[in-house]
Amino acid sequence: MAFEIKICGLKTDEAVAAALDAGADLIGFVFFPKSPRNVTLDEAVRLAAPARGRAKIVALVVDADDASLSAIASELKPDLIQLHGHETPARVAEIARLTATPLMKALPVADAADLAALPTFLPHVARILFDAKPPKTPDALPGGNGLSFDWRLVADLDPALPIMLSGGLTAENVAEAVAVTGVSAVDVSSGVESAPGVKDPVRIRAFVKNAREAAARRARNPRSRP
Repeated sequence: MAFEIKICGLKTDEAVAAALDAGADLIGFVFFPKSPRNVTLDEAVRLAAPARGRAKIVALVVDADDASLSAIASELKPDLIQLHGHETPARVAEIARLTATPLMKALPVADAADLAALPTFLPHVARILFDAKPPKTPDALPGGNGLSFDWRLVADLDPALPIMLSGGLTAENVAEAVAVTGVSAVDVSSGVESAPGVKDPVRIRAFVKNAREAAARRARNPRSRP
């Protein structure tokens, strides 16, 4: 399985260009009004145009209704819809039928017990995204909080599972995260920003470079642990 990198929460033409030029495999657009990375559907359609054929397009939603999901699927035509809310396995199955689009389900992780839901979602999705569980504060976002979890919790999962790692990743720690977990995909949003919602091209390039190098080292020594 080829190693993949996702840059999420893009809002400007410059951010999209920076992600594509750095070699991102997936780019994400956030449809969640409370997020500083929120975009409208019209904005996402325009921003995604240069990425067609260069990177997979991901639409991130949070407990979205059927009308919103249908509009995103038909107008943006994303390669993946990322479900980052409290969607149950049954709801995920409904969304898969409604949109006819591959899905990625985010699972918030704080301890080992949070992994118990993994088998219930796997039959319905193309990917599982492990993210840090958000803090219990009124203004906490479902993701993009810049928080990490104990990566060792997912280190012993089957490497063939379609898993993506997120949560507090930066250019400085992504190599360690890849080495510890052995995952085949990583996702970053706030970790490549100079301010909430403002992507930094220098940080994007550094993140992609360090993640690729870490994946190459891991491929040469698959049984090693830090």
